[in-house]
Amino acid sequence: MMSERPLVFVVVGPTAVGKTACAIDLAQALGTEIISADARQFYRGLAIGTAQPSARERAAVPHHFVDFLEPTAHFSAGAFAEAATEKIRQLHNSGHQAVVVVGGSGLYVKALVEGLNALPSDLKIRGLLNDRLATEGIAPLLAELETLDPVHVNQMDTANPQRVVRALEVCLASGRPFSSFHAPEDIAERPFDVEVLGLEAPRDVLEFRIRERLSRMIEAGWEREARQALPYREENALQTVGYREWFQFFDGACTRAEAAEAIAVKTRQFAKRQMTWFRKMKGVSWFGCDACPEMLAHAQEICSARNIPFTPPVLPS
Repeated sequence: MMSERPLVFVVVGPTAVGKTACAIDLAQALGTEIISADARQFYRGLAIGTAQPSARERAAVPHHFVDFLEPTAHFSAGAFAEAATEKIRQLHNSGHQAVVVVGGSGLYVKALVEGLNALPSDLKIRGLLNDRLATEGIAPLLAELETLDPVHVNQMDTANPQRVVRALEVCLASGRPFSSFHAPEDIAERPFDVEVLGLEAPRDVLEFRIRERLSRMIEAGWEREARQALPYREENALQTVGYREWFQFFDGACTRAEAAEAIAVKTRQFAKRQMTWFRKMKGVSWFGCDACPEMLAHAQEICSARNIPFTPPVLPS
């Protein structure tokens, strides 16, 4: 008999740690589908630079919320949570007792599995902040946000100007820290059960994985992809690690080698922020980056207790 509440396995961890491969193995064992919670992968035309799952991976397991928005579109954490919750409901109604969510965008994961309070909005304040951003740059806005909400600054992607503007807008419009809106009060109960599985790696191992993946991405044509994305360089979708550095190279502000090294450094810093975020999540079961079989065994135990069918994949010996 199928449970009234679906079980959602959420696979989290820093970039390049191996989330996609483990999530696919898990989804295949469950006979289910994958929801991507990686905000960078939502947008079309950015497949290489955001490490979207390949055509082969998406053929192996259906993926949702990948490569489905134009770079000009805006898709907030709240909008994602609403759409992903509806997709989970649809999958459950079609017979899937469990669903896999995978991604490294902490706020989007949090919005889905914990919920977010409604955030205030003031378009006048937002316009003034965007004017300041254009004339003063991001540094003064970030300094003001750090005064108003140091907790959020410690967790966010401080190099993303639109996230800085949005957080500062909320602070100024409400008179409250942005982070205070992540408290549990008045958040609707989630219509599903959640098990969070985390992947981690020692610092040196993760740095090696990051450099190896960046080399593959550059060989695959990331520079060409970034040039094609130049018309959208001011869009929020392109305010992300990698594309900013390529644009600086295209502007003549640095050499190609300097851009590649800057991408590696910024990616390591991004991975560190991701781990800081996920380490603060409660109830995460952590596994090493090479411990996918152990993660699957843990998931199988959970499913067994709930009478959810689970067929472990045949892994290489």
